[in-house]
Amino acid sequence: MPGPSRIKEPKKEIGRVSQSDLFGLVGYNIKRAYMYMHRDFRATLDELQLTQRTFSVLSIVVANPEISQSAVTAALAIERSGTVVIVDELEGRDLILREKVPGDRRAYALRATLKGHDFYAKALAAVHRHEERILGNMNSDERQTLITLLQRVQNEED
Repeated sequence: MPGPSRIKEPKKEIGRVSQSDLFGLVGYNIKRAYMYMHRDFRATLDELQLTQRTFSVLSIVVANPEISQSAVTAALAIERSGTVVIVDELEGRDLILREKVPGDRRAYALRATLKGHDFYAKALAAVHRHEERILGNMNSDERQTLITLLQRVQNEED
């Protein structure tokens, strides 16, 4: 295993400041990659008047018709109050419907409207274009390997 002094820094030189120790750390590289990707991702979603959270909630609702708000909260690991605000926004834009669950006055089932399905398809296509811009130097096998490795870091059991 190479020591920190043997780690190759990215081509983009940042002044004359050595960052070889930092570029030898996985977490540092993940954070820098996230920051780079997030700027473009945010700009992509801004054009659609979405945030990462609203896009994620819409994605979960489209893929899981009649899902409860609690299940969305758990799936995305966000605060319940945050989910309510996002659901209110998406419902206000006529992208999802929130309906009471029969037999449980406190629970709501969520489903995407036809407009929501169409809008989500448009948003997902925009996000795929974003990923192509950022990851265009990787082939599909490399992208899948990256996804697999990042999921292992998260310790997800999907």
